[in-house]
Amino acid sequence: MSKKEKLILKLLAGSADASFDFDDLIKILIWFEFIERKGKGSHRVFFKKGIEDMVNLQPINGKAKPYQVKQVREFLINNKIMHNDEV
Repeated sequence: MSKKEKLILKLLAGSADASFDFDDLIKILIWFEFIERKGKGSHRVFFKKGIEDMVNLQPINGKAKPYQVKQVREFLINNKIMHNDEV
C-alpha cells in the first residue's frame, strides 16, 4: 500500500485526528488538486476550482488541529472529492 493510500485511509478512519501530521494533511489536499492561497500568519488557505468554499488550516506544534482534520474529511466527502470507499 502506498503512502498516499495509507494517509487517505488514516484521514477517512477518523481515529487519528488528534495526531494527524500537518504536512500530511497538506499533501492530501495537494493530491486532490487544491491550490494554496496565502493566508495571514501561520494560516494556510486552500481552494479548489469549481468549489466555492475553501479550507483554512493552521498548525499547532507540527500537527493539524483535530477539528480541522475532521473539517477536511467532511469537506472532501461532502463535495464528492473523496468517498468513504476511496482506497
